[in-house]
Amino acid sequence: MNLLLDSHVLLWALHAPDRLSSEARDAISDPGRVVYFSAASAWELEIKATKGKLTLPAEWLHAATETGLVELPVSAADAQRSARLPAHHADPFDRLLVAQAMARGLHLVTRDGMLTAYGVPLLLA
Repeated sequence: MNLLLDSHVLLWALHAPDRLSSEARDAISDPGRVVYFSAASAWELEIKATKGKLTLPAEWLHAATETGLVELPVSAADAQRSARLPAHHADPFDRLLVAQAMARGLHLVTRDGMLTAYGVPLLLA
């Protein structure tokens, strides 16, 4: 199973791996998996940092690619799919990640158990 990291999981994987469950840490570090992070996560994290809701390490995005994580672009089809999802969750970034995971057959690594309502495979972080 290949993985898509939720925004908070992306930061934890890079800068605070002890915050992850041992199962999530093992899955993310498994060289037999492809681990993706979405361009939507970069957008979400930078918006939150600009608003003062979190502090990002200076080179966090560079660190993501240097550690072997694969950037997943956001397509128009991803946007359309996310907008057409049932209204189980209000966060547009989470809905976009769900849509991307569904379209590509990825397991979404998250702490947000509410996302189970979409039927996307989750790995709880």
